[in-house]
Amino acid sequence: MPPAAIINPSILSADFAKLGAECERIMRDGSDWIHVDIMDGHFVPNITFGAPVVSKIRPHVERPTAAKGRGTFDCHMMIAEPKKWVKEFQKAGCDLYCFHYEAAISSTAAESPELTSATRTDPKDMIRYIHSLGMQAGIAIKPKTSVDVLWEILDNPEKSEVPDMVLVMTVEPGFGGQKFMADMMPKVSALRQRYPSLDIEVDGGLSGSTVDTAAEAGANVIVAGSAVFGAKDVGEVITTLREAVEKRR
Repeated sequence: MPPAAIINPSILSADFAKLGAECERIMRDGSDWIHVDIMDGHFVPNITFGAPVVSKIRPHVERPTAAKGRGTFDCHMMIAEPKKWVKEFQKAGCDLYCFHYEAAISSTAAESPELTSATRTDPKDMIRYIHSLGMQAGIAIKPKTSVDVLWEILDNPEKSEVPDMVLVMTVEPGFGGQKFMADMMPKVSALRQRYPSLDIEVDGGLSGSTVDTAAEAGANVIVAGSAVFGAKDVGEVITTLREAVEKRR
């Protein structure tokens, strides 16, 4: 059986003036995780916030008692140098560090912001490094990246180098409120067919009108920003998203 639904509202659509309170509100309304969008203005053409803000909102949501449990901070790292920031986000309260494949292979293997390295980041090494710091690891792919790049990583017999989640972007990363790209669903279907128990996340344009398409393809981790934070009844929206996944398990 595919894994259970995980509803993961993106705080990119929250009121930044009261992020802590916004996180508390959506958890009360039934959210499972908090999706924390980190953008650096280099990997994507937008800037959000960094580890200091994450450390301030972390006390507003109880830490999960088990891996991928309720209250998980899923930090989606849309940054050009993902390995440099792993330690900082671990200290800030990140539970699942999700980096982009595209950023990893074009960045240095330095392990802190002030360092440099002539070695390129290897995604498998990156996953092992994240795990060594006690976090779950996710790997994301942009719309123009083939899902085929993930097979070698996911089929790796060394379990410490295998991601705990794959994120398939259903918009170009960088801005909220974009239209859902249904043509990304073959990637999700291919992943679900090969890895029945894998947590597969979709991010971008998810709402009550598009979640069925994503769930039918096999996604179980649903990121929704404006659909949740812009709703009159947040609990109702979260229930709709959850039921779309659960009825297809």
